[in-house]
Amino acid sequence: MRTKEVTYTGWGRASHATSQIARPERRSHLETLVSERAAPVLGQLRSYGDLCLNDAGQAIDLSRMDRITAFDRDAGTITVEAGIRIGDLATLLAPQGWLPAVMPGTGFATVGGAVANDVHGKNHHGAGSFGQHVTGLTLITPDGPKKIGPKSSARLFKATVGGLGQTGAVASVDLQLLRAKSDLVTVTERRIADWDEHLEMLAGSEATYNVGWIDATATGSSLGRGILEEAETAAGLVPPAKRDKSVPMDAPGGLLSGPVVKLFNAAYWRRVPVRGRTVVKPIEDFFFPLDKLKNWNRLYGKRGFHQFQCVVPLGAEDALKSMLERIAHSGMASPLAVLKRMGPGRAGMMSFPMEGTTLAVDLAASSRAVSLIQDLTRAAGEAGGRIY
Repeated sequence: MRTKEVTYTGWGRASHATSQIARPERRSHLETLVSERAAPVLGQLRSYGDLCLNDAGQAIDLSRMDRITAFDRDAGTITVEAGIRIGDLATLLAPQGWLPAVMPGTGFATVGGAVANDVHGKNHHGAGSFGQHVTGLTLITPDGPKKIGPKSSARLFKATVGGLGQTGAVASVDLQLLRAKSDLVTVTERRIADWDEHLEMLAGSEATYNVGWIDATATGSSLGRGILEEAETAAGLVPPAKRDKSVPMDAPGGLLSGPVVKLFNAAYWRRVPVRGRTVVKPIEDFFFPLDKLKNWNRLYGKRGFHQFQCVVPLGAEDALKSMLERIAHSGMASPLAVLKRMGPGRAGMMSFPMEGTTLAVDLAASSRAVSLIQDLTRAAGEAGGRIY
């Protein structure tokens, strides 16, 4: 199969690679490629990490393998090729009463990527990780295709889900979907004053979906302030669609400087009334809030950014609070920081999720950011946590 030399990055854009890329369109093409070479598999390049980069080597792009091959509307089961995007599935299925059971923060992620990373979403406390809703998958190995699942070839299945592509290339996936009332959600937003209230509100939430935006620049008595969003799928009139926007160029270095981010975060926190509010949104506006701002990663400039995410077990929240204090006092935090309560569910041997509290924050790429992330990583390990 023909290949093309391409220079590409992960979503953080902090590291680059130039590879010979092959783009199979059929499973038979993928089988031939895997039998001939060991190469990482690419989807939509939405991972924050750099595991897909193979500089001076080869890679396989599965974005052309994006078909639905079976769908049982009554049972809510579907079989899809690995290159199909989560957002496209959600848009297609929601009007028919179903959604992917777990969805990450971007609809551009592929189903194959969701399997390889065993992604979690805004309902992990109730639904667990993506791989727990995979009933089977077709794995392409150098020895040929293998049909595996949580009960058949269980060890290989657990090594594949969350295994970052190390066991082979995922060609297709069987999914059990989650019922949805429509392609709308009702979202209740509450302003949170500080760290203790944030933890208390997350722990007490009974909503199917919840997520906390956290102001990672706030310090002192305001440390941990933010906005809690709780949501349920709903039936009703569809709000007018908002037009997509795009970041046309790499932003100048000062755009996300510490003082600018601090002002933005304070204004964003105050946008929610003290009494809170409930709004109706299309599903994509809640689940994939940044997807309508194309190329938003360019806001960090040419050097790109890193994302740090960890989860610590229940009872270790003081360690997480100390990490947030370090981030806030560093002056490097961006507007994008998230706090979530996680349940016990995960599907793979290497999967990230565990029961506890997870914090994610973006940091503009720099030597200071790398040093801070190393310190945060050690702190998470000492607390018995995990790094995504």
